[in-house]
Amino acid sequence: MRDHAQRNGIIGRVRVVDRLEWREQLIKTTKPGRNGTIRVTFALPADEPLGAVSVVGDFNDWNPFAHPLRRRTNGTRSAAVTVQAGSMLHFRYLADGGVWFDDDTAPAGDRGASIAV
Repeated sequence: MRDHAQRNGIIGRVRVVDRLEWREQLIKTTKPGRNGTIRVTFALPADEPLGAVSVVGDFNDWNPFAHPLRRRTNGTRSAAVTVQAGSMLHFRYLADGGVWFDDDTAPAGDRGASIAV
């Protein structure tokens, strides 16, 4: 299945069911702090896709070097950003080789996935 996913440019944890594909991503948020900010953590499985991945969005001026996902002991890799509560975040993931992909669990917008925090 991994070979099928890699040949077809599919990134993430993929299961093929009747030619429909899905990915499992994880986004967590904290409660607003005293200063009105929220910490948003973007996570992916540690081994899929292979190579480096960054979360890139309007919260970091679409800078692919600002928030690389780092390996965690729980089998994931993640990066966290701090934003104002009530913000709408537009983001995408950028993998090695310049491969962009979206989080299928977040609503898609004209600038990638979008979440309100």
